[in-house]
Amino acid sequence: MNLSEHICLHLNEIRRRSSMLWSVLPESHYNWKPDDTAMSASAMIRHVLEADYGWHIIINQGDMRSYKTPWNNRPFTTVKEELEFAEPYRKAFLERIKQFSDKELNETQLIHPGNGEKKVLAPYLFRIGYHESVHAGQFLSYLRAMNIARPTIWD
Repeated sequence: MNLSEHICLHLNEIRRRSSMLWSVLPESHYNWKPDDTAMSASAMIRHVLEADYGWHIIINQGDMRSYKTPWNNRPFTTVKEELEFAEPYRKAFLERIKQFSDKELNETQLIHPGNGEKKVLAPYLFRIGYHESVHAGQFLSYLRAMNIARPTIWD
C-alpha cells in the first residue's frame, strides 16, 4: 500500500465513524447546541462535510480568497441528504489524493490559508483527519448532553 492509499484509508475510516455518530441524531435535535457561541449539531456536520471541498482546493494550490462552497444558501434538511450531497465532493477530494505520488506527498509544500503557514502535503492530509476526529469527539459530547444513545464507533 502506498502513502496515498494509507491516507485515504485513514480519512475513510474517520468518515465512517463520523457518519455513524451523525446518523443517530434525531431531526428534532438538529439545531441543538451546548451554548449560544457553539455550532449547532447540524452546523458541525455541515462544517465537516463542506471542508472536503475546501481541502480539495487547498491541495490543488487553488485560490481561496473568494472561497464559496456549494452549500452556500442550501438549507440543512436531513443527515442522509447532507451526506448524499457531499458525496461527489468527497469522492473528488479522495481521488485527487490518490493521484499524488509518495514523492509529491512528502515534498509538495502548500500554504494553509487559515494561518499562512507552509505545510508538507502528507502531514497536512493527516491533520485533515485529525480535524474531523476532533469534531467527532465534540459530537459525542453533544450526544451525551442531549441524552441520546451513542453508537459504538470503536469496532
